[in-house]
Order: sequence, then structure tokens, then C-alpha cells
Amino acid sequence: MSFSTIDLIIFSGWIIFMMGFGIWISRSKQETTQDYFLASKALPWWAVGGSLIASNISAEQFIGMSGSGYVVGFAIATYELMAALTLLIVAKFFLPVFLKRGIYTMPQFLEDRFDGRVRTGLAIFWVLLFVFVNITSVLYLGGLALQTIMGIPLIYGVIGLALFASTFSIFGGLKAVVWTDVVQVVVLIFGGLLASVMVLNALGGSFLGGLQTLLTEAPEKFDMILDKANPEYMNLPGISVLIGGMWIANIYYWGNNQYIIQRTLAAKSLKEAQNGAAFAAFLKILLPLIVVIPGIAAFVLQADIGKPDEAYPWVLNNYVGVGFKGLAFAALIAAIGSSLSSMVNSASTIFTLDIYRPFFLSTNSKKSLDAHEHDSASLSMEEESKLVKIGRVAAGVSLLLGVIVAPLLGNLDQAFQYIQEYTGFISPGVVAVFLLGLFWKKTSANAALVAVILAIPLSVGFKLLTPQIPFLDRMGLSFLILCGIMIAISLIENKSSNDAKGIVFPDGLFKTGSVFNISALIVCGMLAVIYALFW
Repeated sequence: MSFSTIDLIIFSGWIIFMMGFGIWISRSKQETTQDYFLASKALPWWAVGGSLIASNISAEQFIGMSGSGYVVGFAIATYELMAALTLLIVAKFFLPVFLKRGIYTMPQFLEDRFDGRVRTGLAIFWVLLFVFVNITSVLYLGGLALQTIMGIPLIYGVIGLALFASTFSIFGGLKAVVWTDVVQVVVLIFGGLLASVMVLNALGGSFLGGLQTLLTEAPEKFDMILDKANPEYMNLPGISVLIGGMWIANIYYWGNNQYIIQRTLAAKSLKEAQNGAAFAAFLKILLPLIVVIPGIAAFVLQADIGKPDEAYPWVLNNYVGVGFKGLAFAALIAAIGSSLSSMVNSASTIFTLDIYRPFFLSTNSKKSLDAHEHDSASLSMEEESKLVKIGRVAAGVSLLLGVIVAPLLGNLDQAFQYIQEYTGFISPGVVAVFLLGLFWKKTSANAALVAVILAIPLSVGFKLLTPQIPFLDRMGLSFLILCGIMIAISLIENKSSNDAKGIVFPDGLFKTGSVFNISALIVCGMLAVIYALFW
């Protein structure tokens, strides 16, 4: 891509501004674990919602989902649309329990509900997943974009992105991550829409005219529910996207995934967290226009690309005009930076509070954990300070490992599908443990531990022995089998009574405010219209 001087100024100015802003935010004192890992629990709803989207949307959507849009079509938008509904469910039924317990991490909830074995087991899985799947894939896709658009060698692009994200993820903690997210989500959405508008204008003379051209030239790309004859059925298996494994992927991501749920745990109150989730649900419905339509447009325009994940950079290169190219590219880098910083911060949070603290802090701290006290209740200021330092070191190491591994992903075809499939090795077990742990009082700790241990072997077994089954269906089957095993073990152990740690819900716990309720109705109505139009 040939950048004009004004494009370079806009793009470079954005990078310099964000790095400076991140460093400035990071100057505020981060004295306690609550300050560093939960932004002092002071986030308003709009910061929660904006940060949720900025953390979620990254190169895997801009590059990966556009690539899948090029191959699959609008059906890939199911991930975004179903996420909007999942956000509402998580806000209403998960957040009240999490916030009432005052937890910092998802593994901490598992110890509160089950025991330390379950906490440690999933904490290790999560750290490995964040570092070797999430962080590395985002760095790879971002480096690929820099290579395709600006000609920067992949390894240098990966290093540059890691340095960019490090300015507001290592020293400033969640506070710096969230407030840079709030700024970046504005550019992310505006710059992303800009690229879509310009390519659609080129196709049909206007935004709506371009959409009509896409519908006319490639109607098969707008089938939301694929049939078995579709070559992409293995990735999006028909009705299963509405009633099958897609729910496992979404509930895991939005309800049990540390780097997403951490924003809601840092909200001022439950009401602010729920309204923030509703705000994010509205934005999710908008996102297919930004991350899927450019891929379909590249297909209709017969893009000269080597593989699908080059579709979005090709659109930027050929259809975004001088002066806007730098802004659209800044939106892509904003998405990458915000997601990277969020993943790094959450990997650091889990490592520090769920792995380092229980095994390497003082005896007194270990005793307090055994008593299931909340993570900040019994720490001295010296221990708080030490944990913050360990968190910063862990953040730096996770980025370094990502830089080392990212270039090895160069043979991927559709990176978005890679991320979904390999995250799906752990998500059925996690969702089974959380759902039964939350809503069935008989669920035992041994049942949860067995599900954690069996989740990956079961998923790998399905992949090796039944490769003809779509991975979303394999996720659904794994979830059902693990639930069955957990129920059987729990009934054996707690046949005549509830588990001692079963959760009792106080009256009114799931009551939500009028703003959230009205928002939920509107979101559900919008989803119904979209699926009715493109079924």
C-alpha cells in the first residue's frame, strides 16, 4: 500500500498519541491489587461497554472475520449477532452472582464454589490459552496486516505491536487498559465504518447501493443458516449456530472468559455493569458492517489475494482514499492494541492471583486463601505491592512469548476459525463447570475437577476420531457428555443433600433495571429482524 504524507501523519500521530496517553494514565498510583487488576472498581457503564467491544474487536475480527466473510459470507456474522444476545444473558444471570461475591478472577470463583484444585487447573489452562492462542494469533494477524499494507516484515510488525500494547498494559494495569479502550473504540468504529462505506460506494454509488450490489452479485454470501451442501458447513453447521455449539462458544467467551468479564467486575455497581453489557450488545449488532461486509465486497470485486485473511488489507489498499487510509488503518491498529493489552492484563491477573499467590506468597496469605477470604482482604501493603510487581513482570513475559510464537502461525488459512476451534477444546468443560456450579446446588468439587481434566482429551478425541463432525457440533457434544459425567458424580456424592458450597440466591438477585430491560427488548427485536431477512 502506498501511504500519502497525510495518511502517514494521521496514522503516526494516532500511534504516538495513544502511546503517550497510555503512559500518562499509567502514571497514576497502582498500590493495591484492586487498583491494578480491577481499576479501583470505579468504571461507569459507558466505559464498561466501550472497553468490552474494544477488547473483543481485534485483528481476529478485522482480518480474520473479513477473511471468513470472503469465504463464508454473512453467516460468519452469527458470532457477532449471537454475542449480543449472550451479553444480555450474562448480564442478567451471571453478573449478579459474580459481583455479589466480590471476585477478582474466574478461577477465584471456582475456588469459592468448589476448591483450590479446580481453581489451579483452570488457571493454568487459561494462562496457556491466552498466551499461545489469543495473544499470539492477534500479534500474527496484526503483523500480517502491517506486512500486507505497509510492507513491514512480519517479525518487525509483531515486535512493534507488542511495544505499542506494552505502553498501556504493563505499568498501568486495567485502569490504563480500559481508558485507552474508551478512546480507541471511537476510532475503531468510525475508522472501520469508513472502510466499509468507501468500498460500498465504489460498488454501488452509495452505501445502500453497494449493499444492494452485494446482495445481487453474491446472494449465496448472505445465507445465515448454511445447508450441508455448502463447502463451509463444517465451520458453520446449519441450525447448530442457533441451538448448538455456538452457545458454548459465546457463553464461554462472554460469561467465563477473564479478559472480557474483568471489565464488568471492575464496574462501580451491578447496575453499571449490566447497562455497560447492554451498550456493548448494541455495538455488537453494528459490527458485522465493519468486519464482515469488506470481506464479501472483496469477493464480489474478485480481489487479487493469496489467501482469505488478506481481504481486509486489500480493501484498505484499493478502496480507501487519501487522507482516510491512515484513519482506517489507525482503527485496525487501535483494535489490535486494545485487545492485546486486555489479553495481556488478564493473563497477568490470573497468573498472579491464581497461580503465583497461592503457591509463592507467605504462609499467612496461603492460610487466608484456604479460608476462602476475598483476595484483597488479608494482604499487607508489602504483599499488595509485590503482587502488582509480579503482575507487571507476568504481563511483560506473556507479550515476549507471544512475539516468539506469533511468526510460527504463518501457515494459517482462516485465522478466525483456528482461534474458535482451539479455544473450543477447553470451552465445553469451562461452561459445564460454571453453569452447573452456578445453578445446580448438588454439583460437587470432584465432578468439576473431572470435567476440567477430561475437557481437552475429550475434545481432541472427537477431532481425531470424528473429523467429519463440524467443530461447533463437537463442542456441543463435548459439553453434553461432560454435563452428564458431572451430574452422575454429583448425584453419587450428594445424593440426599445439596453440596456444602452450593449457591443460594437471595430474593431479587436477578432483578434488572428499566434501562437494561428496554435495551434487551430492542436488541432482541433487532436480532429477530436480521435473521428473518437473511434466514
